[in-house]
Amino acid sequence: MTTSNHLLFELGCEELPPKSLKKLSQALLDNMLAGLKEADLGFSDAKAYATPRRLAVIIEDLISFQPDKVVEKRGPAIQAAFDAEGNPSKAAQGFAASCGASFEQLERLKTDKGEWLVFNQAVKGQATVNLIPEIIRKSLGNLPIAKRMRWGNSDFEFARPVHWAVLLFGADVIDSEILGVNTGRESWGHRFHAPKALSIATPNDYLATLFEQGKVIADFEQRKVIIRDAANQAASKVGGSAHIEEDLLEEIAALNEWPVPVVGNFDARFLELPMEVLITTMQSNQKYFPVKNAQGGLLPHFITFSNIESNNPASIQHGNERVILPRLSDAEFFWKQDRKQSLADRVESLSTIVFQKDLGTLADKTQRVVGLSGLIAEQLGADVALTQRAALLAKTDLMTNMVGEFANLQGIMGRYYAVADGENPEVAIALEEHYFPKQSGGATPSTLIGQILSLAEKIDTLSGIFSAGLIPTGDKDPYALRRATLGILRVLIENGIALDVVSLLDSALAQFSHSFNHAETRQRIIDFIFDRLKGYSLDQGFSADEFEAVLAVNPTQPLDFMLRLRAVKAFRQLPEAESLAAANKRIINILKKSDQAISEEMGSLVEVAEKNLLAAAEASNADILPLLAEQNYPMALTRLAQLRDQVDAFFDDVMVNTDDLALRNSRLALLAMLSNQFLKIADISKLQS
Repeated sequence: MTTSNHLLFELGCEELPPKSLKKLSQALLDNMLAGLKEADLGFSDAKAYATPRRLAVIIEDLISFQPDKVVEKRGPAIQAAFDAEGNPSKAAQGFAASCGASFEQLERLKTDKGEWLVFNQAVKGQATVNLIPEIIRKSLGNLPIAKRMRWGNSDFEFARPVHWAVLLFGADVIDSEILGVNTGRESWGHRFHAPKALSIATPNDYLATLFEQGKVIADFEQRKVIIRDAANQAASKVGGSAHIEEDLLEEIAALNEWPVPVVGNFDARFLELPMEVLITTMQSNQKYFPVKNAQGGLLPHFITFSNIESNNPASIQHGNERVILPRLSDAEFFWKQDRKQSLADRVESLSTIVFQKDLGTLADKTQRVVGLSGLIAEQLGADVALTQRAALLAKTDLMTNMVGEFANLQGIMGRYYAVADGENPEVAIALEEHYFPKQSGGATPSTLIGQILSLAEKIDTLSGIFSAGLIPTGDKDPYALRRATLGILRVLIENGIALDVVSLLDSALAQFSHSFNHAETRQRIIDFIFDRLKGYSLDQGFSADEFEAVLAVNPTQPLDFMLRLRAVKAFRQLPEAESLAAANKRIINILKKSDQAISEEMGSLVEVAEKNLLAAAEASNADILPLLAEQNYPMALTRLAQLRDQVDAFFDDVMVNTDDLALRNSRLALLAMLSNQFLKIADISKLQS
């Protein structure tokens, strides 16, 4: 009977990079689970733990031995296993010897592809404790550590110097060496509150021992919950709630093993600064949670976390207040200095910043975006002058002190400074919104000018970088072209903007003066755009064959593409769909194989079934034309689905490739007419049954 036990592995080290801690923890778990699977070691559950000074994994109910198994080794084919006299050939004898067996111990294996000699070898499972150390070493070696370091005189490498390693299987230590340290049951608690070795009796005791004796909360997610709750409780005491963003919450959890909240205050005069400036200063520079009032405005308080329970918490509070003061003072200085010069006065300075060597400066890019946004504004009936004014000012906040200090405020500060300059409110909003969407699933621009500017800026970047030959490969995408392209598609689709993306591309490419292969670049960008559209469609729940059905008819308006896609998805739910998809596939194959030019003449039709199909097709064509004009693709496909009975009867009763050339042409013309009605929407022959 196979026994099992819990396994604990903990690696203790110097403080790990906080922004990488969760990623390293998950990777260690994933790597170990992959190693266990490869070794055929079963278990019931597994969980990772992480603090600034440790990575740990507990595997529950891990079996003590690999299961015994039979390994099949395949040898030579039977025809090569015997000589002319029927004796074992040298190949067969050599195979037996390589297996440590006699020829008589070999068996035969018959398959559809032939017959071979095989040797079935019984392999006894190894003890888990003998396999675990190498699984761990391999798992650690494959962690995504950007830059490994050595320490002391050793040749071992890790993210930080390693000090201890716990490796328990049940109550027993698995003796080994991991990254230069001997494994045991001794862990270490909090660096200040419990700076002594802690003995871990079993994996079941790990969390409680660290918590009760070591002042360490080992569970990363538990620390996040504690920090979130403590921050909100602390904020409520000063009449507000904590402004908590997930990235900062995770970073604070990665910085603390025993998080203790501290409330700090700052001078209320700083509340005159834009709220985003204060939030960024507190979050990015100091790792503080800002505090908001019930209306969403900031209060002159912040929440920070200390990794110790201090006997003098007031000193920690005052220390943090002293640190934040110069940061806020700098932001106040930037705000006042920046407002001494308008955004319009900064346009000329854009010529000092190179965007890309083949594409010129930010001033050159700005002029292209001005031209492109004007074209789009004309097509959409927007105010061209306001749109181009927004395009002219779009990048000017990059030249301000505030954005120079806080790059994440680009666009946001553009809006604030535009309002301060007395620019039109629509222009001010567009300066921020032209960066939208900022991340996957982020909001798209809410205003028409913001949408136009977002499209123009992104299509210029996409076409320009491709024309410079800097095409994304693998995971390398330094200009974030995948994100920009998805942004273009989302702005068009989710805001109901009926623009031809290929026409936009042509307008953008026409503005470049450097030398490049126009036709090749254009096609590469089109392929890139529609590859992103496919990913977007799959994420929206559409299938690959539905996407291919629409792609086959080459609609170049993303909004129109999605309308067709929704119609195809609805069509395939109809009872007639499978039959008509198969019929369309058959029709397309017949037309492809035809070796004669097909005219539109159908006067030679003689059979009842083909005449009925012609009449039905002419009627459906008349019915769907107004539906197509309205882009009512679902109703059009539903109408075409009514042709199923006539199509089925045609293929049951009619021979298309008759020897009568005139009759054959009429039948081919009828099929072409029928196929073209579907192809006005999508190629439903692409749908899989």
